[in-house]
Amino acid sequence: MPCYDALEQIDPEIYDVVRAERHRQAKGLELIASENFVSEAVLETVGSVLTNKYAEGYPGRRYYGGCDVVDRAERLARKRAKRLFGAEHANVQPHSGTTANMAVYFAVLQPGDKLMGMDLSCGGHLTHGHHLSYSGRDFEVVSYGVDRDTERIDYDEVERLAIQERPKLIICGASAYSRIIDFERFRQIADRVEALLMADIAHIAGLVATGLHPSPVPHCDFVTTTTHKTLRGPRGGLILCKKAHVKALNRALFPGIQGGPLMHVIAGKAVAFEEAASEDFRAYQQAVIDNAKRLARRLEGRGFRIVSGGTDNHVFLLDVASVGLNGKIAEGALDKAAITVNKNTIPYDTNPPMVASGIRLGTPALTTRGMDEAAMDEVGDLIADALGATDDEAALAEVRQRVEALCERFPLYEGLP
Repeated sequence: MPCYDALEQIDPEIYDVVRAERHRQAKGLELIASENFVSEAVLETVGSVLTNKYAEGYPGRRYYGGCDVVDRAERLARKRAKRLFGAEHANVQPHSGTTANMAVYFAVLQPGDKLMGMDLSCGGHLTHGHHLSYSGRDFEVVSYGVDRDTERIDYDEVERLAIQERPKLIICGASAYSRIIDFERFRQIADRVEALLMADIAHIAGLVATGLHPSPVPHCDFVTTTTHKTLRGPRGGLILCKKAHVKALNRALFPGIQGGPLMHVIAGKAVAFEEAASEDFRAYQQAVIDNAKRLARRLEGRGFRIVSGGTDNHVFLLDVASVGLNGKIAEGALDKAAITVNKNTIPYDTNPPMVASGIRLGTPALTTRGMDEAAMDEVGDLIADALGATDDEAALAEVRQRVEALCERFPLYEGLP
């Protein structure tokens, strides 16, 4: 484990930042669905001497000498990713999910080509065609949403829109959608309009890897993901694809949009993939789902509306407008109580994104700490109590004390100084 002695001596200001963040993570409830806590093995790997090596290119075809050792790490990461997801090819070099998506688009699309993805306000991602993203700027975009009544994907409507618009690439996957995604149905839609199909499983990758969510790999030309979130690895990206697309994809990523890969992060990904292949990791993913369902039910029982009525995975949206709040107010109040969430639009939201009508809640990080369904009842009550006292500093301080007491029962990185 890192000891930080040198950092404390050389740069006490940054040392204090690290120490303060360590304290924040240990003493608060992390409910941002896209965050998790890596294992000590991943932490050690990402903080290792592998950060020193520049290795432009791919194993066996580098533009720098001295890459024999780091080549081993990248080959291991690729091998383990393919085995974990049952994929034909894996590229482990993307620095993020955003660059993973960009590489796919640049591999198969030309500027101005039409792509189709889920609207951000209905649970999609910026890179699925939002006008503020390169994806919305460089390509013609058709967006699909969710049914107003059920707040779930209406596959018949997606098919109707695809037939009408004839996109070259269809994107399935989401950043704030709590229901099972039917990748096989998306494949049928893509085939009907002769489109390529890409699944972005950044949020549900851990569930997919353990068989607790249907896999897109057999049905999609490309699958992209981050390696943090439910997969519980270092911050980074991953692309899986069919063999027919390997050359175009690899070239689109490097030299197309990235230079030297981050070898310390790639090695950390290899460690995470190995961890994800274990039975313990499958049990962890099941606990993530069970905890999300339990937390949603608890909050529903406290008078909040859950978007789509519940969750099938690790995440759900809480409609705080249903109790007279907005997402910005809710996020701020919970932050004072040491409960970290993010404001989030809900389907057909009338508030702008920086205000929003909801908050997004996820259970991966709390589950990593060992919290169980009984603890989720406590967490639900803490959230509800804080949101019932958004203007009461004393009440929020009392909730914070209860949060810290709960966190003491489920310590994080006990051996880390």
